Amino acid sequence: MDTSRRHLLAASASAGAAVLSVGTASQSHAAAEPAAKPQRFRYGLNTSTIRGQGLDAAAEIELIGKAGYDAIEPWFRTIDQYVADGGSLKDLKKRIDDHGLTVDSAIGFARWIVNDPDKRREGMEQARRDMDTLAQLGGTRIAAPPAGSGSKDMVTLDDAAVRYRELLELGAEMGVVPQIEMWGGHPVIGTVEKAIYIAVAAGHPQACFLGDVYHTYKGGSSFDAFLMLGPSALQSFHMNDYPADPPRESIKDKDRVFPGDGIAPLTQILQNFDKVGARPTLSLELFNEEYWKMPAAECAKVGLEKMKAAVAAAGLE
Repeated sequence: MDTSRRHLLAASASAGAAVLSVGTASQSHAAAEPAAKPQRFRYGLNTSTIRGQGLDAAAEIELIGKAGYDAIEPWFRTIDQYVADGGSLKDLKKRIDDHGLTVDSAIGFARWIVNDPDKRREGMEQARRDMDTLAQLGGTRIAAPPAGSGSKDMVTLDDAAVRYRELLELGAEMGVVPQIEMWGGHPVIGTVEKAIYIAVAAGHPQACFLGDVYHTYKGGSSFDAFLMLGPSALQSFHMNDYPADPPRESIKDKDRVFPGDGIAPLTQILQNFDKVGARPTLSLELFNEEYWKMPAAECAKVGLEKMKAAVAAAGLE
């Protein structure tokens, strides 16, 4: 067994405390001190939801702030383009602060997981640049999807865990937490179960999971899998819904709909969070071209109202 594998096995027990369901107090202690009521959910907007309207990064921040969200989940490609066009990260940070927003997560596609050592090295450098950008915006977490891997570059779960740990160690240097993200049906990380395995096997106390309603459904995982997680594992979560048609086998990102407009068991999902004491930031992530035809402000407003309605229906306001 090589050194990295031994390190993973030795560290997995400590990671379980961070990723699996948070430990409860002893019965006697619980009887003496009632559990504190979890804080309310925070609401964010993933900027893919209004991508089709063609706004730049500054305009996205202004719109999201005025719509009443708590957080923004930007894409690095939009931020990088804003800087390339002469804008500054300092200006974006001021706009975020002025609106009372936080950057609870951000979306990039650094190829940290791939098998080719040179490509993986380039991916880690991209991750470093993205984390630096995010830190300058006051951001704390970044998506870590299986970008670049797939059926032509199959990565074992154990290798993915080693590489995720390396990404987490880089994040610790940069002050940013990478969240393992599954893409439903992806050959490497296509289910909630695989993502959780990688997070636990990484053996790092900051390992966590970036979940998604659509991707959980697309990957065929049970929404009760979230009962295996706790607050430290569930920090951000992509909110959306999906229709009955197209069927799961052929449904795509573009078919996502506003929360409450599909058949997803949103009440079950939210109540499962409540059962484990988790209050992840609920970030609306859609790719629906029909919504891109709406005025961006209206799309953002409707999305926030529908997320709040889903939370209210679950009795968790």
